[in-house]
Amino acid sequence: MTGAMIGTMALCFALSISVAVSIGLSAILGIQLANANMLIAVKEMFGAVNKFPLAAIPFFILAGNLMEAGGISRRLVEFAKSLVGGVQGGLPMTCVLTCMIFAAVSGSSVATTFAIGAILIPALVKHGYPVTYAAALQATSAELGVIVPPSIPMILYGVAAEVSIGELFIAGFGPGVLIGGALMLFVWITCKIRGWGKHDGRGRMPLLKSTWQAGWALLMPVIILGGIYGGIFTPTEASAVAVFYALIVGMLIYREIGVRDLYGVLKKSALSSAVIMFIIANAGLFAFLITRAGVPDAIGRWLEQVLQSPTYFLLGVNAALFVIGMFIETSAAIIVLGPILAPVAAHFGVDPVHFGLIMVVNLALGMITPPFGVNLFATCTVARLSLDRIVGHLLPFVAVILACLMVITYVPELSLYLRDVVYGK
Repeated sequence: MTGAMIGTMALCFALSISVAVSIGLSAILGIQLANANMLIAVKEMFGAVNKFPLAAIPFFILAGNLMEAGGISRRLVEFAKSLVGGVQGGLPMTCVLTCMIFAAVSGSSVATTFAIGAILIPALVKHGYPVTYAAALQATSAELGVIVPPSIPMILYGVAAEVSIGELFIAGFGPGVLIGGALMLFVWITCKIRGWGKHDGRGRMPLLKSTWQAGWALLMPVIILGGIYGGIFTPTEASAVAVFYALIVGMLIYREIGVRDLYGVLKKSALSSAVIMFIIANAGLFAFLITRAGVPDAIGRWLEQVLQSPTYFLLGVNAALFVIGMFIETSAAIIVLGPILAPVAAHFGVDPVHFGLIMVVNLALGMITPPFGVNLFATCTVARLSLDRIVGHLLPFVAVILACLMVITYVPELSLYLRDVVYGK
C-alpha cells in the first residue's frame, strides 16, 4: 500500500498535477487498497485543518498583503536603505535587511517577494545592477520570510510534530540573523569585486527622517513578537493583532488603503490561504495512512542501522530534504515528513525544536531551487524574466545558505540558546 501511494504521488508530480491533488489522490488510493471506509478521508482531512494554531496562517497572509497595499513595505525599504545604503553594495544589502524586517510580520516568503521585490528590483536595475542578479537576490532574500519568526512553515511543523510554536519562533531568530548576515556580507564582497553599487547612497533618506516615517511600520513587529514572548497573546492571536494593526495603519494613519482596495486584498489572501489549507487537509490524510502503516517506525529502525550516530543522521536527512524540497512544496513536505522524521530525530537525541529549524531552513531552500521554487516564479513574475536566466546568479546564494544550514545543523546552541533563556530550559 505504501509503495503504491508514494508511486502514485510521484507520478502525479511528474505529470504536473498540483501538490494538494497529488497527495489526495495517493491517499484515496491507499484507503482503497486497505479496504478501509472512505469516511476515514473526511474525518482525517477535517481533523488536519481543525486545529487552532492553523488559524494564524490566513491572518498572517492577510497581514502581509495589507502591509504591501498600505505602504508599510515601502517605508521599511526606505528605513533599511538609510541604515546600510551608504556603503558600496548598500542597495542589495537593503534588500536583505528589508526582507528580514518584513518577514517579522508576514511569515510568508511569497508575500515578501511581491511586497519588497516590486520596489527593490526596479531600484537595483536603475542603479546599474543586472536584472538577473537583482531577481536572484530578491528570491533568496525573501526566503527569510519563513525563517525569521513568525513563520507559516514553523506553525505547520509545530502542529504536525506537536512541538511548541512559541519555542520554534524564538529559536528561529538565531538562524534568521545568521543567514541574513551571511547574505549581506556575501553581496557586499560581490559588489566590491565586481565594482557594482558605488553610487548606492544617492537618494538615501537621513536615518532620523526615515525612522520617523517608518515608525508605525517598525512598531508592528515589536508589538507582535513582544506580545508573543511577553505572554500577552498566543502566536495565533498575534496573527489577528497583526491584521488589525496593518489595517489601522494602512487606512487611518498612512491612508493608502481605501475601502474599495479591501476587496482585492481579501480576495488575494483568501485564495492563498485556501491553497495552503487544501494541502494541509490532504497531507493530513496521507500522513495518517503512512503512520498507520508503520512507516515512521520502519524508517527509524532502518536509519538506526545505516546511520548509527546523530551526526550521520542529520547529514543524511539534510541531503534527502534538499532533494525533496526541489520537487515538493515546503508546506506539504513539512506536514507529510514532520510526523515521520521528528520521532526518529528524537530517537537520535536531537531536540525537536532544533530539528524543526533544520527542516524549515532546508526545505525553504526548495523555494529558490528549480524546478518548482515558488520564490523563483514569483520573482520572475515581478522582474518579467524567464527562470533559466537567473540560475547563474542564484547558485552562489544557494551555496551561502547551504553553508549556513550546516552551521545551524551542527551548532544547536545557535537555535536553542535563546529558547532556553526565554523558557528557562
